[in-house]
Amino acid sequence: MSNAKRGLFFGVLFAFLVMGILAMKHAMPQPKEERIYKELKVYMPYTLEKTIGGLAIIDKRTGTKENPESAEVMLRLDELEKKWGKEHFKVVDNDVIINNDANQSVAKIFIETPKERQFLQHFFGI
Repeated sequence: MSNAKRGLFFGVLFAFLVMGILAMKHAMPQPKEERIYKELKVYMPYTLEKTIGGLAIIDKRTGTKENPESAEVMLRLDELEKKWGKEHFKVVDNDVIINNDANQSVAKIFIETPKERQFLQHFFGI
């Protein structure tokens, strides 16, 4: 095999590798602060359900199902949770106040670390 063919082969291989890594990075959901996200998740109206074709996102309030493509499920769930959280979560001092759809306070969660506060600002925009 000549040097030109070998260079072309490795160039194409490298390009596919880079494109694969970028595609995987794009499909990954945003990192979350585990403790506070787990506590907030209890109040969010979205849940995942396994289906024959992959995963479906269910709105617990209405029972409606959304079936995004498999690679987009976690990104879509993040998008829905961000939108809902921006409307229903409010930071007051060192607490997150969770409101229901009628704008009544249903819970209060203490923010323990600056990283949790930063996560709330970055992820939910609050």
